[in-house]
Amino acid sequence: MRTTERLILRPFRDDDLESWASLNRDPEVMKYLGGSPLSREQSDLIMSGVNERYAADGTGFLAIERRVDGAFVGACGLQHTPWYPDDYEIGWRLAREHWGHGYATEAAASWLEHGFESMRLPRIISVTDTPNLRSIAVMRRLGMTLDHEAVLEEDGVPFEATVYAITRADWISR
Repeated sequence: MRTTERLILRPFRDDDLESWASLNRDPEVMKYLGGSPLSREQSDLIMSGVNERYAADGTGFLAIERRVDGAFVGACGLQHTPWYPDDYEIGWRLAREHWGHGYATEAAASWLEHGFESMRLPRIISVTDTPNLRSIAVMRRLGMTLDHEAVLEEDGVPFEATVYAITRADWISR
């Protein structure tokens, strides 16, 4: 579990299931995450896999809880990506009602600190669909810079991706 000024980053709990499923059913949230809303069963499987990954090696998405009232905000974390298996990727997924409050940046900054200071990673990347300007703005606020653009494939469907990165040296010197 990690804490920030306004957030608690923790493993998912059973009482997060409905909020997590609701977030994953929202077409606006899923627009750049494969495009299709997820079923409750798909959301539950993701949550179970995330908790297993975190228990196994301390990486993966953690639930984001707002400290002031315990509201479920979304998820954020570090994980390996199939496109760049030698890198860790920072990612986030927030419920739409929590967009625009700085929660993604705050949660991701906590994970970057963990990745660079505790895990001693040399660099961390973030991958998004090129049109996802909101996520690109978060990447920039984190001090990440454009690494490259690529055409990647998810579930057999190609998409234009933008990849940002930050090195440990750049994180420490910011």
